[in-house]
Amino acid sequence: MAAARDDAPVPRHETCGKAWIAALRHVWSAGEAGMADGGPIIEGPPLCFEVTSLSWEDPLLRDHGDHARIVHWAKERTRRTVNGVYGTRLRDLQGVDQLGWVTGLLRARPWTTSAWISLLVPGENAEDVPCLVALSFRIRGYRLIMTAMFRSQNVLRGYLSYIPLRGVQVGVAEELGLPPGPLRIFVDVPHVEVADAEHVASVLASVPEPNAA
Repeated sequence: MAAARDDAPVPRHETCGKAWIAALRHVWSAGEAGMADGGPIIEGPPLCFEVTSLSWEDPLLRDHGDHARIVHWAKERTRRTVNGVYGTRLRDLQGVDQLGWVTGLLRARPWTTSAWISLLVPGENAEDVPCLVALSFRIRGYRLIMTAMFRSQNVLRGYLSYIPLRGVQVGVAEELGLPPGPLRIFVDVPHVEVADAEHVASVLASVPEPNAA
């Protein structure tokens, strides 16, 4: 198996909270006025990054995140569980246990780049298309690396998806007897709702940029 690369071509953040703040700052600094199904948004350029450590106990999430949602999700979504539409599509999409399929493929062919899962159903109603559209798994440097691809995401609440997805990665890694590597996130349309603009500005003002004095 190939050695892990240290010169990652995408930004890597040590914690989920740091990745969340960076995603907010990305949309805030480079975003433009746009429109989504739910109303007006600030839409940023496509976003890709990696996260090394993810936890509900993250200090930035605790201090600046949605406390009520964090408490609820931390109780309802264990590290091995992604509920709702994602859980159904991962474990029983048209009768297929996709995580089981991925684990079997990687066990048989650990070098493969074919361990991709789609969460889409061809021809389904546009209203039913999930924000998370695909997951990829690959073994590099004797670690399991996972990429989660979102067609669109409100990054103000993005961390509520990232931590449960880390649980999916950990679960597959343990089935393979491997440690998890970084979680990579790709969002094609990262955005925040205009209605939340004041809140976003307040969060960013409370967290200095890394290179700020």
